[in-house]
Amino acid sequence: MTTTARSAPLFGRALCAMITPFTDGGALDLGGAQRLADRLVSLGCDGLVLSGTTGESPTTTDAEKAALVEAVREAVGGRASIVAGVGTFDTRHTVELALAAEKAGADGVLVVSPYYSRPPQDALEDHFRTVADASGLPVVLYDIPGRTGTRIEPDTMLRLAEHPRIVAVKDCSYDFLAAQKVLARTDLAYYAGCDEHNLALYAVGGAGYISTVANVVPDRLRAVLDAFEAGDTPVAARLQQRATPLIEAMMSAGLPGAVTAKALLGELGLPAGPVRAPMRPAGRAAVDGLLTAYRELTDD
Repeated sequence: MTTTARSAPLFGRALCAMITPFTDGGALDLGGAQRLADRLVSLGCDGLVLSGTTGESPTTTDAEKAALVEAVREAVGGRASIVAGVGTFDTRHTVELALAAEKAGADGVLVVSPYYSRPPQDALEDHFRTVADASGLPVVLYDIPGRTGTRIEPDTMLRLAEHPRIVAVKDCSYDFLAAQKVLARTDLAYYAGCDEHNLALYAVGGAGYISTVANVVPDRLRAVLDAFEAGDTPVAARLQQRATPLIEAMMSAGLPGAVTAKALLGELGLPAGPVRAPMRPAGRAAVDGLLTAYRELTDD
């Protein structure tokens, strides 16, 4: 049986939700960001998502966000797409960040549902449309109701898909049925935002993933999609299963992904630095558990 490779999504298939490196003193580490970005792209990432949840966007300034895009663009050039997180709970501020990301050299923007205020669906739709109308950049909707308190309902997704610049979704809804319903009725590029869903969503027509775990093992996660694209579903499944203990340790052990990713990167001697308050670094026991899961995956 032969398979026909699907066309590559606008931003690529294997995207990393990149951490934001800081110095030991907590300042933005642009040199570290460039080194990390270069490594991620060299090991298989098609794109980098900056200033998202994993990038600690609530604690970075507007100027830091723009500087990060500029520095990473300089480091990776045209080898990878750059999607800038611009979502806030304020439509006007989100528009300002989208315009700044466009000026800084981003290829697209990631826009999360406004958090805390929990707008109704019609207001949510207006928010996304206003941001999409404000710049020339394509928009990735970020559906993560566990953090925002508001999900993007499937019917809202269907209406938003009609906008020419709303092109993709980062799906952290944990509603696999809803994702398939929207996939079946739109051309939105659906990216798994939860690493345990990377293969499953891809198998039903998803675009790929936007992964926190890819900060640490970009090549291992890319191999899952490559095996599936090659028509070897059993190998893809085994590779996904092999990554599961590390995915669980990083994403489901009670610590935010930014904390676990930075802990592992630091142990591996890669750019990371501390997290900013109110988050705290991982304790020694947690770090040891992360290292064990990492070594089990990477020690062939």
